[in-house]
Order: sequence, then C-alpha cells, then structure tokens
Amino acid sequence: MEKIIDMRSDTVTKPSEEMRRAMMDAPVGDDVYGDDPTVNRLEEMTAELLGFEAALFAPSGTQANLVGILSHCGRGDEYLVGQQAHTYRYEGGGAAVFGSVQPQPIEFEPDSTLDLAKVAEKIKPDDFHFARTRLLCLENTQNGKCLPLSYLAEARQFAHSHNLALHLDGARLLNAAVKQQVPPTRITRHFDSVSLCLSKGLGAPVGSLLCGTGVFIDEARKWRKMAGGGMRQAGILAAAGIYALENNVERLSEDHDNAKRLSDGLRTFDELTVDGDPQTNMVFVKIARERGDNLANFLSDRNILVTPGETVRLVTHLGIDGQDIDRFLETVSSFFTSC
Repeated sequence: MEKIIDMRSDTVTKPSEEMRRAMMDAPVGDDVYGDDPTVNRLEEMTAELLGFEAALFAPSGTQANLVGILSHCGRGDEYLVGQQAHTYRYEGGGAAVFGSVQPQPIEFEPDSTLDLAKVAEKIKPDDFHFARTRLLCLENTQNGKCLPLSYLAEARQFAHSHNLALHLDGARLLNAAVKQQVPPTRITRHFDSVSLCLSKGLGAPVGSLLCGTGVFIDEARKWRKMAGGGMRQAGILAAAGIYALENNVERLSEDHDNAKRLSDGLRTFDELTVDGDPQTNMVFVKIARERGDNLANFLSDRNILVTPGETVRLVTHLGIDGQDIDRFLETVSSFFTSC
C-alpha cells in the first residue's frame, strides 16, 4: 500500500519501533502515589531541561495549560491571552468552565507577539466591578512563528511591573529553540510556568509536561487530580517522552527544512498564495474555498491528507521526508493540470 502522507498536524506522528521498545521495557509504579520511577524521571529531566524546580506529567497539552491557569488564578480572576491562542480558542473554554477564570483575548500582531501596550490597556482596574487580572499567557511557537528572544525579556519585565504571572504555552517551544539555535532555557527563563507537548514534533503518542516552582507544581498536581489526570502505571507513556527528549529534539530541524522545501515548491503554482517564509514546521497556503475543498479531496484519493479551507495549514513532522514533499508537490501539480 502506498504510504499515507498526513500533513494535517504534527500530532499525527506514530511512535517508532525504538520508542515502542522503551515503552514496553519501562519500569512502572502508581504515579498517583508518586511511585512510578519512569514518570518521576521524565518530570525531573524536563524540569532540568527547561530550568525549573519541578514538573508535572499530564495526559495532554490542554490539561497541562488548564491546571497551569487554575494554579495561577482563582475564581473571578482573569488571564490575558491571544485571540487565536490555543489556551483561549482551542481548549474548550476549560479555565472558564472549571475555574470561573475569565479570559481576555487580544489580537496577535503579524509576528505572533501581543503588543504589550494593547495588553496594558486590557488590564482591569483594582475595582470590585472588574475581574482581577492575574496572568498573561503567551504561545511559542504560534502558527509556526517563534517569539523573538528580545520580546520575551520585554514581556517578563512587563508582567513584573504589572504584578502578573507569566505562563507559556510551549507546546512547540523546542521547535523555537532549535530554530533560534539557543538552549530551551533562553526561552523559558522568562516565565513563571511553561507547558511542553511531547506528542507533536517530538513523536510521543501521549503527554505534556507543566513546569514551575515546587509549590506551584504541588498546586497543579491537585488540579490535575480534580481534572481526571491522575494516572496509575503511566511510566509506559512517560518512557515515550523520555525517548523523545533524548532522541527527537535536534531532528526538528529536518521538519523545518522540509517545510521550507514545501513552501518553495508551492510558490511555483499561480493558483496558490503562500503566507510568508516558514520559520519552523508550518506552511500556510491560501486558495479559493471551492478549489481548496476539491484539492483536499483530490489529495485524499491519493493517500495525502490535508485540512481543507481557504487557508490550508500544512505541517511537517517526523513522519514526512523529502521524498514525501516531492510527491506532495507532484500531486498538487497533477491537480492543477487535470482540474
């Protein structure tokens, strides 16, 4: 059977045989009791990698961000966040539903930063008419774009001057670190808490980590339990995360190179408009809606999966190599030739 090329997301990656063996061989215990040695090792190595006192293993990035927000904010508090940010738009409103924490969305700038002057305007006065603004959430990468290192320092100073905690949805922060050629701590040192996803470009099947101070993680552990994230012999899953951190970080640059190769190839089609140069592993392409739907169906019939729309997001990952990029481009060419 012809290989399926799946560019819908980097969440579609499959664990390698080596990762599966690591999972099978993992020593396990009961993580709710703190007895799973593999989970403990993953949490310790992630905290060290990102420069924090402690870390907490969660089943998903959504839950890691949720318990992070709930650990920073109380009932009736507010967090400031990007209008298209995952923590606001794509996590089911969890902070509002479970914690009565109000989001205050703000439009992203073209470079995926939040204009700090606009953020300042959204901070509520210290008045009983308003929610209490407690937290600023950033995202790195956001739509494949890396937040500038200088901006992170400015955001840290801004948060401090306004008495706000600073959280990073760092689902793909290692993509940013690899692209910017810096250790992850150059990014994370500015934040009070950071989440990191293992099941995107790193290739693990499940899991995210939340990092912070020891006291913060103790609070987050309580919220994780309330949210149903207390797992038992979770070392089987944690082993995949350990393998990913030990073996799949530097190779993220291959995904970035493939995204550039894809972007350059797509620019040759007059029917498509490629949105800028990809910084990491995402390419955004504009196409007329009806043609976009037809293209998605044409590709699907040939074992190539994309998400249809007027703007198509194409994501490279460890399941895609240079030959797959060439096949994708050849198939797109066939579509425009025949349709």
